[in-house]
Amino acid sequence: MDPHEAPQDAQRPTADRHVPVLLERCLELLAPAVAEPGAVVVDATLGMGGHTEAMLRRFPELRVIGIDRDQQALTLAGERLRPFADRFTGVHAVYDAVLDVVADEVDGPVQGVLMDLGVSSLQLDETERGFAYSHDAPLDMRMDPSTGPTAAQVLNTYAEADLVRILREYGEERFAARIARTIVTQRAGRPLERTGELVQIVRTAIPAAARTTGGNPAKRTFQALRIEVNGELEALERALPAAVAGLAVGGRLVVMAYQSLEDRLVKRALARGAESSAPLGLPVEPETHRPYLRLLTRGAELAPPAEQETNPRSASVRLRAAERARPTPAHLRDVTPRWAA
Repeated sequence: MDPHEAPQDAQRPTADRHVPVLLERCLELLAPAVAEPGAVVVDATLGMGGHTEAMLRRFPELRVIGIDRDQQALTLAGERLRPFADRFTGVHAVYDAVLDVVADEVDGPVQGVLMDLGVSSLQLDETERGFAYSHDAPLDMRMDPSTGPTAAQVLNTYAEADLVRILREYGEERFAARIARTIVTQRAGRPLERTGELVQIVRTAIPAAARTTGGNPAKRTFQALRIEVNGELEALERALPAAVAGLAVGGRLVVMAYQSLEDRLVKRALARGAESSAPLGLPVEPETHRPYLRLLTRGAELAPPAEQETNPRSASVRLRAAERARPTPAHLRDVTPRWAA
């Protein structure tokens, strides 16, 4: 299933509406760092709490701090995790605030951070949120419906050149210019308000031959708009160094990305920490230039075929993980935790 194709289970219980992706692999990667008493994990993208529930069950003395920008997700996850109330804390925030959340809740480093990126099952379930192109709904697409511009505002107010840039950069859409021109032409008559209108615009703009392959032709446009509305890539760029800075030595970061733009940022951040920063040609590597991360995966791991068949959302996942090997050297430090300032 494409990540913007809404499932038909919005009325089911929370635990039944979300099948966590690569659950056992995530638990396996986190286990060496979080199995001891006193360990704390930050689930930086809580969603409906599937990964958090599994961690709390698997590790009886673990505490989890769950972050989500979607208040509805926090409410549903809180109900699901009520049996673990003394070991779970939910925080309403964007995950790039992870370091501040850790400072507020723990005032010291944590043993694990988990990030399950992209649009959540909850947001797809609630078709009126406008994330899915398979249902006509208001053009919203905000992960936090209480703040920020909607997709309709982006479509109706951005200059044509900016729409082209968004579609190309965030959707990797080769017909970006044609789609943007059609959007501008359509909105001149009346503002765009519904996802169905946008789907039709994309179908009109894309050549007929290109509509016959690759699934719904609107999927790249919806992805691009969602990323722009929620500032997803900018948030991820800030969140990755903050998550690393919040880890104790020996702590582990596990990140699941679902499209190439996210995965590229994750790969770059982890590679930076796993490589020596010493200038080439030095006879001896200075201690301050040694890697501060140890990679736990060889490249990006995919979901096994059996999981992809039973859980369609896992088809596009790319998992990467790393362990904090030592404190980040001062000359490479992007952020400094409040407890270390």
